[in-house]
Amino acid sequence: MSKLNKHKPIRILWILLGSISVVLGVIGIFVPGWPTTIFLIIASYFYIRSSEKLYLWLINNRLLGIYIKNYLSGKGMPLKAKLISIFIMWVFGLLSITIWIPATLLLVKIVVLLLLIIGTLFILRVKTSK
Repeated sequence: MSKLNKHKPIRILWILLGSISVVLGVIGIFVPGWPTTIFLIIASYFYIRSSEKLYLWLINNRLLGIYIKNYLSGKGMPLKAKLISIFIMWVFGLLSITIWIPATLLLVKIVVLLLLIIGTLFILRVKTSK
């Protein structure tokens, strides 16, 4: 796997972040309004760079793999998943900017806003599935 990172500490961090994303994605299967697809796509991003075994487990998983395969095959994300993902991202992003990040950290607030915009554009560019 050519995307595998050579630095073990980075791989461990990415495995951790990928695993957290899988947990968040699984929650989305059971909790209405909580996105699933985007968290599993994020998990696959981290796993492909950290562990071929975990990446293959995720994309071949009977329950979770279908979300990623639909995205990778160009079928995209359901409209509902896109809208919920964008909504939740903006709610927590704006809470961070307005409440949780101190006013003295203006640069951090700007970075969060830019990431919100980039994330929104990314999700909007993904094909909408039926």
